[in-house]
Amino acid sequence: MAEIEQDYRKYLDPSIVSKLNSLELKARLVVEGFMVGLHKSPYHGFSAEFSQHRPYMQGDELRNIDWKAYAKTEKYFIKQFEEETNLISHVIVDISKSMDFSYNNNLKKLEYSSILAASLMFLMMKQQDAVGLALYSDRIEHMLSPRSNRAYLTELLKTLATVKPSSKTQTANCLNLIAEKVKRKGLIIIISDFFDDINSVLTAIKHFRYKKNEVVVFQVLDPIERSFAFGRDAVFKDLETSEEIITQPFQIQKAYQQAMSEYIEYLKEECLNSGIEYNLIDTSTPFDKALFSYFRKRARLV
Repeated sequence: MAEIEQDYRKYLDPSIVSKLNSLELKARLVVEGFMVGLHKSPYHGFSAEFSQHRPYMQGDELRNIDWKAYAKTEKYFIKQFEEETNLISHVIVDISKSMDFSYNNNLKKLEYSSILAASLMFLMMKQQDAVGLALYSDRIEHMLSPRSNRAYLTELLKTLATVKPSSKTQTANCLNLIAEKVKRKGLIIIISDFFDDINSVLTAIKHFRYKKNEVVVFQVLDPIERSFAFGRDAVFKDLETSEEIITQPFQIQKAYQQAMSEYIEYLKEECLNSGIEYNLIDTSTPFDKALFSYFRKRARLV
């Protein structure tokens, strides 16, 4: 931990973390780096409460409120007991072929998403939350129900570590199926590039909200998918259909950027209008940006 204290930022850098051997080690160091950064950030003074308390929920006994924590944060927290499960969470990851893309030595979207998902699950387990995992392509590939047993994290990470990009994308259909399988409301985290029919995807995401879940969305993209800055003639191959086209990127770059920007803004606006937290993440972004988003969301849950 002393080494992490000295240079915690490197454990949040995707290019460095990706070189580590195991997914469990990657997740552990990302989370430890995040917690050190949390201690050094404007959230200083709250990091201890983050690991020892959970947000107050309607119906909790008032006698269990930690008034010292309230004095520091002006938020109500319940003292966390050792065997208490705080929250039921599902982490859902798109493992379709489109997630197998990378450019210019960036991490592939699936590798970035796997490290992010593993780090989130590791962090949730530290909170004694019950965590489950769902992986999908054009079908649900794996679905592990939520548990709060620390030993269960090994099974979750093993499942995530062995996935390979599979088949075409059917995000909307798969999310709807998963939503029907989720029987107890909680926190839903969805990690995908969302390259599917946008309106169908939004309807499926909102399905979780209809069932009273809190939802956090991470749209993971390679930087080139936003800029289209290839700069020379290129052959483009669809990873899911193998269809190829030849084009001059500079001739269509402006139109592409506008279309992509409109797509992203529409997805973001519709999510926010439905009470869904939206995050745009590219594969060069340090992992603490995503973990802070989860952290803020969890702190607000009441």
